[in-house]
Amino acid sequence: MLGQLVGVAGGRAPGALARRLAHEPVVLSMLLAATLVVGVAVVYAPDWVPIASLTLPLLAGGVFLSLRSLVWLVAAAGFCLLASLVTLDVTAHFAGIAVVVAVTAAVALGLARSRARLGLKGTMGDSMLVDLRDRLTAQGTMPELPRGWEEQLVHRSAERASFSGDFVVATRSPDAAVLEVALVDVSGKGHGAGTRALLLSGAFGGLLGSLPPEQFLPAANAYLLRQNWSEGFATAVHLVVELTTGEYEVRSAGHPPAIHFHAGSGRWETLETEGGLLGVFDKDVYEPAVGQLRPGDALMLYTDGLVEAPRRDLADGIDKLQGEAERLVAGGFRGGAKKLIDAVASSDADDRALLLLWRT
Repeated sequence: MLGQLVGVAGGRAPGALARRLAHEPVVLSMLLAATLVVGVAVVYAPDWVPIASLTLPLLAGGVFLSLRSLVWLVAAAGFCLLASLVTLDVTAHFAGIAVVVAVTAAVALGLARSRARLGLKGTMGDSMLVDLRDRLTAQGTMPELPRGWEEQLVHRSAERASFSGDFVVATRSPDAAVLEVALVDVSGKGHGAGTRALLLSGAFGGLLGSLPPEQFLPAANAYLLRQNWSEGFATAVHLVVELTTGEYEVRSAGHPPAIHFHAGSGRWETLETEGGLLGVFDKDVYEPAVGQLRPGDALMLYTDGLVEAPRRDLADGIDKLQGEAERLVAGGFRGGAKKLIDAVASSDADDRALLLLWRT
């Protein structure tokens, strides 16, 4: 019986049985029966069925049952554990086994309580998070660029977590002549910032390209203010490029400055812009830095996790980034974003993102 339930979890059960198991009373009945069968087997055939087998239905219940139903299953497992204590000779190992069963029950109850907060059944919560993560990744994919333009975007999350507080939204105009990119760094890091990044990426992705460029950051700021989060601030850099001429505008909201490489002079220029953090106070105007990307030129957008480090000034980190970028010039910029992140910020203590855009 328990084997049938495990088969359903693996997606191998027949369709009719899977539909029946969608009803929680059926699942609870099967797991209660399995628990009682294990309890009887522990009493009458202890050499064949160990007491620790009671953890198996508890684990299954933690995945498939609601919190209220799981309490009944835990009670049944506790009854079987007490029955084995009364009927069997108590050994030195019994206390350890009882602790294992109790810990398993606590873990199962924790899983059920977490799902109850989301209002989801089974493993739907995990599936939903995976789907949201994949959507965030897909939304951050750069659009295809015309001949003569290339880009590389690299994300690295703090402590190699699945979610990052850094994200990119990008689009091209209907006539494909204009590229718009926003690189955003949400306060915090890892999973804590990742949940806010999931929401903001959808909102900012809807704003990007739908508004005149000068209105994007004010609208993003207003949206974030309306959320009224305790940790609601973010930084962002917004790039608009005319792909026919290479002319661009960069606006920043508390973000580290973009860096422009001029192939003609071999000089790296830091594009200083002014603009406060998103989500802190009202702001209607973000003044742009303007320029033009000519053949051989490159532009770098990055988050502070790339250049900040304990006991190191931000300016020193930017200088280090420019120094490492200088090594790319002779060999070309292809693959350069990955090389720069590895060289400048190999530590995974913070979220890091780098976009390298260049003309060939």
